[in-house]
Amino acid sequence: MEITQQCVVALTWTLKDSLGEELDVLDEPVEFLVGGGDLFEVIETTLQGHEAGATLNLHIEPEQGFGEFNDQLIFLERRELFSPELEEGMTFEGSALPAGCTPDMPQDVLYTVTDIYPEHVVLDGNHPLAGIALHLTLQVRGVREATEEEIGCGSAGTGFFKITPIHSLAPGSDLLQ
Repeated sequence: MEITQQCVVALTWTLKDSLGEELDVLDEPVEFLVGGGDLFEVIETTLQGHEAGATLNLHIEPEQGFGEFNDQLIFLERRELFSPELEEGMTFEGSALPAGCTPDMPQDVLYTVTDIYPEHVVLDGNHPLAGIALHLTLQVRGVREATEEEIGCGSAGTGFFKITPIHSLAPGSDLLQ
């Protein structure tokens, strides 16, 4: 079966940065809905017309992938607002940040604790791959028709490449999460 809009593809991949450093390897196939919200447009476009067994190499610029790095999504918050168990790498949804954090922080962002100091904590609302050009080698392991449920919800249930716009930022500056 040829890949078209509103079909489901089973993919494996190797994801590297522009220097060739391996960032992620997916050995077991994961299903994505083509024509939904599961994949970046550049990936969907490249997949079109291919069949199971195809190997595709993509170069993805930041604006085609996880977005440009936005320094307006870095926040310095008081350490005392967070629990003593706080660790670097922990994540918080913007809507679940402790009371007393900067009031104009976007609420629909996932923040990562990047640094902890005695008096403050650094929260980064950028996707970890924001601002990075990526090299993606995809292997198409299977192609099938999408179910009505998958088409209706716009997803095969996978969120790795899920796109979440940040509407509280300036118009036209949607980021990818």
